[in-house]
Amino acid sequence: MGLFDDEFYSTKVSKRAGKSIGRVRFSRKKFWPKTVSTSGSSSLSMLQVAIISSVISAVVSVGLFALVAMPGDAQTAFSGTSLRTAQGDPYERIITAGDKVRPAVVSIVSHREIDGSRIEDAALGSGVIFKIEGDTAYIMTNHHVVDSGDNLEAVTVDGVSKEAQLIGKDRISDVAVLSIDSKGINTTVEIGDSKQIRRGETVLAIGNPLGLGGTMTSGIVSYTNRMIPVSINQDGVYDWEQNVIQTDAAINEGNSGGALINMQGELIGINTMKIADMGVEGLGFAIPTEDVMKIVTDLMEDGQVSRPFLGVYTIDLSSSYAPLDEEQRKELKLPDSVEEGALVLESSGPAGEAGLKLNDVIVEFDGEPIQSTMDVRKYLYDKKKIGDEMVISYYRDGKLQEATVKLTDKPVE
Repeated sequence: MGLFDDEFYSTKVSKRAGKSIGRVRFSRKKFWPKTVSTSGSSSLSMLQVAIISSVISAVVSVGLFALVAMPGDAQTAFSGTSLRTAQGDPYERIITAGDKVRPAVVSIVSHREIDGSRIEDAALGSGVIFKIEGDTAYIMTNHHVVDSGDNLEAVTVDGVSKEAQLIGKDRISDVAVLSIDSKGINTTVEIGDSKQIRRGETVLAIGNPLGLGGTMTSGIVSYTNRMIPVSINQDGVYDWEQNVIQTDAAINEGNSGGALINMQGELIGINTMKIADMGVEGLGFAIPTEDVMKIVTDLMEDGQVSRPFLGVYTIDLSSSYAPLDEEQRKELKLPDSVEEGALVLESSGPAGEAGLKLNDVIVEFDGEPIQSTMDVRKYLYDKKKIGDEMVISYYRDGKLQEATVKLTDKPVE
């Protein structure tokens, strides 16, 4: 699985003073059962009363479980149908949902050739079959699963190996689409609505962890819309934010590109990463289908995702990874009030044509503040389109200047 090599969060949590919890005292008043007598019979013994009470408690406990775990089917459970086979039984639903989706999940093996020799298993991952069209089946997976290899192979749940062709991939969203021969493939995943998921909802992760294809793990949705900072170039600098579903279902290396499904057997996310750190457990993330399917559509149509291109390579003015020393800041001649912005290291394309160059500090796009490289990307990708014009405000030699650029198509990587 592709683990972004940088650490997303520090696992050191500040200690808080624990809150004192008051003791709850229960009355110790004894309630002795009255003697029940009938003509011709003796009083019930204390042992009989205890047995009757135990039976009543057991019945009540089962009833409460039925109402909480499967409110819609509580009457069915009490009418004689066993809890295990009841329609609302959560364990039976897990089995049913897993059986429905498992045939649509494949293992992805990426091979790399060096000097004419093949190095097996350059990367392992998972993929999900989402469409069958004629003799071709289409698979969605992660960009980082397929990016490191020259030859791609998909292995079905039945163990059949098929050569895979790359349709398109997108580094920003970490989504890719492959195609394989559809012979023997009859199942595609049903796409669910990731906007409808709730915290605490049971989910299943299906994939190929550590090469163990067809593996299924279960958990809950820990958080529905978590923004995770990522390093697109994996250079240790966070330059993008990924919207993800957080889950505590076990996700390990090789699960990337696999399915995160709900109890209806619908795909709600593509597993993409986990936080791997000493003492960290149950922090896995999946890209919601709402975001995945938009990218998949573009890749199916054009083989790429078209985004506006400005043509600047920047670092944060206030970067903690490469902070400016006092001498460097003096060379920029920035006013003391300017503490954040995107420092230009290289300029080409529309930015180069507009005159931006090394050591210019971008502070605004169309009048909106730009404080970092992440802001540069988010503004371009979320608010602008190819062909749009944009006004850039930047400092050069201590003076605030403006330039108007016309955004073009982003070159294919």
